[in-house]
Amino acid sequence: QAFEERHLVSLDPIEQFRAWFQEALECPGIGEVNAMCLATCTRDGKPSARMVLLKGFGQDGFRFFTNYESRKGKELDSNPFASLVFYWEPLCRQVRRGPRDGDPGNGVGIWGWGRFFGPEVLEFWQGQTNRLHDRIVFRRLRDRAAPLGAETHRAHGDWVYERLSP
Repeated sequence: QAFEERHLVSLDPIEQFRAWFQEALECPGIGEVNAMCLATCTRDGKPSARMVLLKGFGQDGFRFFTNYESRKGKELDSNPFASLVFYWEPLCRQVRRGPRDGDPGNGVGIWGWGRFFGPEVLEFWQGQTNRLHDRIVFRRLRDRAAPLGAETHRAHGDWVYERLSP
């Protein structure tokens, strides 16, 4: 089924994520709804990806736990750019968070052995059998006075969104 602007549950991307996450929780074909791919890079830009478990989310971001001495912990300390991807295959849905903008004061906090990533970009992807997948991306607009493109719309708070071509 198509995923268009009219199918958004909310113009707040965290609430849209909450709705999709709840649908994934209710889908019997998904074994681990909390599983997400965390992609990081070394200081010199060499990528690394692994599966981690989401421990919570909200308006402040997405939380997972790690050992600071692990490879991912060290990579996040040396290079704050990172992305998260959720893929719920039975629903043919994907949510991508990131990349982070690299500003440590802009949504990343450390709680004990955890990492908390504040969202700057959230992309909702709905796969289609015809391979013309539907994509709606939300991003934070830091300058509310900045002009918007013809396909960009104001959303909740400091968010804007647009439908992307397949």
